[in-house]
Amino acid sequence: MKRLVRPGLGFASFRTARRTLAGYEAMAMVRKGQVPKLDGRNMRAQAAFIAELFQIAA
Repeated sequence: MKRLVRPGLGFASFRTARRTLAGYEAMAMVRKGQVPKLDGRNMRAQAAFIAELFQIAA
């Protein structure tokens, strides 16, 4: 986690930091295969899942 967060140490607010860390954790879970029905190697499926999860446009 430290390796991922270090480039983002300039968070402007707690809200931004919280959302960024939630994204890091979600992607780690996807890569580890902890999300049912989602292949950890399928990048398109991962992007669609994260966009749906966080309700953003990917």
